[in-house]
Amino acid sequence: MDVSFATEACPGRDNQDYVVASDRFAVVLDGVTPLPYLDNGCVHDVPWLARTLGMVLADLLSRRGDESLTGIAEEAIAVLRTRHGGSCDLDNPDSPSATVAMLRVHADAVDHFVLCDSSIVFDMGSGYRVVTDDRTARLPAYDAGTVARLRNAPGGFWVASTNPVAAQHALTGSTPLSDVRRAAVLTDGAARLVERFGQSWQDVFSILDRAGPRGVLDAVRTAELTKQPAVPGHRGKQFDDAALALCEFRASVSD
Repeated sequence: MDVSFATEACPGRDNQDYVVASDRFAVVLDGVTPLPYLDNGCVHDVPWLARTLGMVLADLLSRRGDESLTGIAEEAIAVLRTRHGGSCDLDNPDSPSATVAMLRVHADAVDHFVLCDSSIVFDMGSGYRVVTDDRTARLPAYDAGTVARLRNAPGGFWVASTNPVAAQHALTGSTPLSDVRRAAVLTDGAARLVERFGQSWQDVFSILDRAGPRGVLDAVRTAELTKQPAVPGHRGKQFDDAALALCEFRASVSD
């Protein structure tokens, strides 16, 4: 598998997205921006969490290639708890967190894992198959109290933070390698061309053909500066961090 990627912070802050990849896997994380007025009980910032969790996942994926992605993510979150040390309140419901999207290739299959609102989009040759965890888009309200109550809770949404059980609630699956041409693993900031500005996944992959992952991120920034949301009722800030990893398979569906 060949992987190319790009990631970029939104203007004026450190990047809270993180990408790590090899010829066997790609991991894309999106650290959740904290509300400035909440005490999250942690001495670490969100980039630290995304980077640390990403490195732990990469280590486990490299050493335990046959273990389920759910099991790997569950252990990674448990390891992350120990990396906090004794100075953080790991029971705080607002403890730093991150979305996780992972893709792993075997000799004849491609495994996926999506936790919270990142996505993996498979180019199947004849169309696109999108795996998106959209539970955060279906909450009854978005005030701080409601989000904290429904985070990592039944009927709410699940995200990588301090509870390893969250990994069991990810969207997972496996696809025959021969059915897939390539796949994009991306955060919601990179998916904005579709989810916020109304373009198609075919448009996104056309940009990837012309200009690679960097071209998609450049197109996102241009849209953020020049366009209004095309999707009715779309919530969210004007700018967001963005990350996209393009995975191309050496043995896959024919053109």
